[in-house]
Formats: sequence, structure tokens, C-alpha cells
Amino acid sequence: MIQWTLRWLRNIAIFFFVSTIIMVVVLKYVPVYVTPLMLTRCVEQMMDGEAPTLKHQWVPLTQISHNAPQAVMASEDNLFLRHNGFDFEQIYKARIEAMKGKRERGASTITQQTAKNVFLWNGHSWVRKGLEAYFTVLIEMIWGKQRIMEVYLNSIEMGRGIYGIEAVAQLHFGVPASELSKRQAALVAATLPNPRERNSAQPTPYLIKRRGQIVDLMGKIDRFPEVE
Repeated sequence: MIQWTLRWLRNIAIFFFVSTIIMVVVLKYVPVYVTPLMLTRCVEQMMDGEAPTLKHQWVPLTQISHNAPQAVMASEDNLFLRHNGFDFEQIYKARIEAMKGKRERGASTITQQTAKNVFLWNGHSWVRKGLEAYFTVLIEMIWGKQRIMEVYLNSIEMGRGIYGIEAVAQLHFGVPASELSKRQAALVAATLPNPRERNSAQPTPYLIKRRGQIVDLMGKIDRFPEVE
């Protein structure tokens, strides 16, 4: 019985690792049209008696203004081009602040957010966190920074029912993602990580102030490499 159980667990583990690696390899080349978060939001809308809304259009990185990756790095992850998926300094600072009773803040990198958005469900369990770390390592190894940024900009929630940089650029500014100005990209980045509460089409004084900070920082951090 013990040997059977061990074999069963071994087979489950092998299947998990092989299937997830294959999935990550495939998504290195195939556009991500739907994510678990998109489906979750649609279900939430229906449960609230609303018609499900999902505005999303995949565009390659070559059709996204260079201002967009620069803005989200300035807003969300200054060291994106330097770390291997985890910013341990920010994780440590967040943990210390939480221990002191301060408001909990996120310390997730762009890579971690991408791993969560594409492969996992919402939640704060240790199981989900462990899987997030696993997929973070995988996509850093297999995708590389440009693909991670491409998927991030295409999959992240950027408003109520709005996903990805192309959809928010067209809906809020009337331009394609390729024509986003520095100030427009910074305003979109300023809504993160609460795009359902902060609207880049109707910026509050806080968002306008935050936009200025992001624009200033965009010129000081590492420059995102041009797409070849």
C-alpha cells in the first residue's frame, strides 16, 4: 500500500512538472487571450446581476509604445530588468512594515504579477503563493524579460472589465497602444494596483500627482530594451 501511494504521488508530481513546463513553453509563443482573472471577474459580474464585460485585445510588444513598459516599471517594479523574478529587499521591507502594524503593501514584481495573472487564481493562501513562486522562476527562465513584459501589458487588469494596454489606450485616450504618450502611459500606470477604483479616464488629484512622480522616475530607471 505504501509503495503504491508513493508511486501515485511520484506520477502526480511528474505530471505536474511536465505539464506546467510545457504550458509555459507554449505560452512563450502563443498570445494569452484569456486569464483566470478575466473569467473570475465575468462570473462576479453575473453573480451581481450584471452582463459580463471583457474588453481585451492582444497586441505584440512591437505595437506598444515604449512609454508603457517604462511607466509600469517606474510605478510597479523599478528593478525589473535587474532581478530574477523576486525583489527580496522590497519583500523584507513589506514584512517589517506589517510586523510594525503598518498597512500591508504589495511587494510583488512584474514577473510575479504576470505569473499570478496568467496561471493562478486570486487568493492569499500559502499554496497559491508557492505556485506563484514556482511559475515566477519558470517564466524568468523560459520567457525572458521582453516576453514577460509583453504578457504583463496584455493581461493586466486596467479598469472595470478592461484588460491590457491596447484596450485601455483605445477606451480612455482614443489612441492605439503604439501611440501612448509618456503622460498617458504614466497615468495608466498610476492606477495600478487598484485599476477598478482608480480611473485613468477621469483622474483624481491623487492620480495626477502620481502621474508626475512616475514621469519623473521613468527617466531615472533602467531603460527597457527596444524590441528587435
